[in-house]
Amino acid sequence: MKSRATFLGHPIHQVLVVFPLGLLATSAVFDGVYLATGNPPMAEVSFWMIASGIVGGAAAALFGWIDWSAIPRGTRAWSVGLIHGLGNAVVLALFAGSSLVRLNNEHVPTTTALPLSGGGLLLALVTGWLGGELVDRLGVGVDDGAHLNAPNSLTGRPAGGSAV
Repeated sequence: MKSRATFLGHPIHQVLVVFPLGLLATSAVFDGVYLATGNPPMAEVSFWMIASGIVGGAAAALFGWIDWSAIPRGTRAWSVGLIHGLGNAVVLALFAGSSLVRLNNEHVPTTTALPLSGGGLLLALVTGWLGGELVDRLGVGVDDGAHLNAPNSLTGRPAGGSAV
């Protein structure tokens, strides 16, 4: 099922998700460095990575919703997409909560902020797997007729045709 929202022949959602996933996951690394060293700039970096990840996640969610809305109801892909999207909304809410707690503490992760981020990170692993299930197993966002020798997406020619 080809994506509804594309840029240069590729699904926008699949292009955008790498940013929030990377930023939010890396924020946990900087939190760890802060906890190990007590170096305040590391907490500051983590805070801004979370803020950027939330913005990127909201953008990715918009295009994900556009693609999900085209999936026929009653299919496994529709159900998996719904769980994927709602789960990612919870991921963003958990990280947003972590970010808000840090605002009143000079961006330093507290005993409330860390479990919120940690829970968001663990849930993101599950929702990321569900996204992979949508694309790799259920073919959502994949050109109809895609094959190993399909023409370049910039040619404007369909992927379908001879798979020789």
